[in-house]
Amino acid sequence: MEKVFNPRIKICCISSFEEANLAIKMGASALGLVSEMPSGPGVISMETIKLIAASVPPPIATFLLTSKQNVKDIIKQHEYCRTNTIQICDNLSVGTHKDLKNALPGIAIVQVIHVTGEESIEEALAMQNDVDAILLDSGDQSKQVKELGGTGRTHNWEISCKIREELKIPIFLAGGIKPVNISEAINRVHPFGIDLCSGVRTNDKLDEIKLSKLFNNIRRG
Repeated sequence: MEKVFNPRIKICCISSFEEANLAIKMGASALGLVSEMPSGPGVISMETIKLIAASVPPPIATFLLTSKQNVKDIIKQHEYCRTNTIQICDNLSVGTHKDLKNALPGIAIVQVIHVTGEESIEEALAMQNDVDAILLDSGDQSKQVKELGGTGRTHNWEISCKIREELKIPIFLAGGIKPVNISEAINRVHPFGIDLCSGVRTNDKLDEIKLSKLFNNIRRG
């Protein structure tokens, strides 16, 4: 019998204890907690991130999404929030990923790559020895107001598939994924994890019906 591949599911833009509990109940393996961003949905206060992260039981991963580009600022932010994972949504400008890992042993570091073209393959390859995973998203850092995630747009999954084939570390696939295209995303890219925000929300609130459809579609393959 052919083995069924079910990726880890990360539900992003978690805004409350109720949303965290609902996502976990429905089958999420990870939660995304969004700190200050130049644009996009789901931003919550540092205090709320800290409280939600402290309430989440192991082995659920808690991701602190940060737009900060200075390693010292990210360390300070994490020391307050205490998540078990840091998701860097922009490029570092001061300090390196190795500096971050040395300062925060035991904390997983995930770097976002915004897939814009074939150049994203080289960008991911150059980073794979310094981080624990890569998250492939559909933002645009070149805009006057940067898009660092939460766009609701898909990108070229063929490029994402090439990155997954080339890398030795896990990848998460994000950007415009929802219950109706989750199976296609899994079958085309075979990522370690899938990251969703707007695709499982109605009026910016986590939607139990959409979550149920999502996990049912994953189980059906």
